[in-house]
Amino acid sequence: MIAFALTMAAFAAGEPCASSLPVGQRPGPYSFLIATGPDRGKQECYVCGQADKPTVVVFGRALNPATGKLLAALDAEALARKDANLKCWFTQLTETADLDALAKWSQAHGLKALAVGAYEDTDGPPGYTIGPDAEVTVVMFVRKKVVVNVSLRAGELTAERVAEIRASLPRILGGK
Repeated sequence: MIAFALTMAAFAAGEPCASSLPVGQRPGPYSFLIATGPDRGKQECYVCGQADKPTVVVFGRALNPATGKLLAALDAEALARKDANLKCWFTQLTETADLDALAKWSQAHGLKALAVGAYEDTDGPPGYTIGPDAEVTVVMFVRKKVVVNVSLRAGELTAERVAEIRASLPRILGGK
């Protein structure tokens, strides 16, 4: 109990949430089960197809309004920046995929361009090292290198953090 209290005190003190690939590392391929769009029900590896193109991957454990707002913001950016070949997708980390629930959640948040799917392991894809306390992890990469990594615990994804994440996009879009 004391260890738990100390851990929670560290979180409250502003210790950053460590999760996923460090900046400069190459993102590895992984397949996830697509819940929306023409590829619904298929296992896909979008990392492989992106090559040198700007990419945003959001890993999440919970389907909540805050995550929906982040994805809606990224969806709007992807639609506005088609000329830059920006691709964004959401990978829910779960024990068992519920594609119907995931598709309904995606639709409720008005997602159009952003693909949504599930990876059936709460630890995430091998090599990505998603932190157990990370509710949301955002990885941005371009030219096969991670440029931005933001990891947030439950309750940390605020409107201000969404704005900060959105403001990081020029780092993978060449300043655009």
